[in-house]
Amino acid sequence: QVQLVESGGGLVQPGGSLRLSCAASGSIFVINDMNWYRQAPEKQRELVAAITSAGTINYADSVKGRFTASRDNAKNTVYLQMDSLKPEDTAVYYCNAHVILYSGTMMTTWGQGSQVTVSS
Repeated sequence: QVQLVESGGGLVQPGGSLRLSCAASGSIFVINDMNWYRQAPEKQRELVAAITSAGTINYADSVKGRFTASRDNAKNTVYLQMDSLKPEDTAVYYCNAHVILYSGTMMTTWGQGSQVTVSS
């Protein structure tokens, strides 16, 4: 009934750019905050960017100045523009959203994950 679909991952050389998208669908009445996480093999999942419904964005120190998150409320979609990519950015990236359904129920949902590989 609620789904987040990610797209835009891939292979890029160091210094290159990628743009991830995450679209929410289903019986959603309101989307509150949306977030981007990433997880590299054998490492903990890391919060990359947090986006509130008001548009406030907080970034992890490791990506500040290189990544830009944005939100299109009309499309129920959040984006992550990744520039100046480094090999250490290699990970599976997950979007996350806190939503309110038409029933009034609050839910947390996750995207399927997008592989981002930065390598020469």
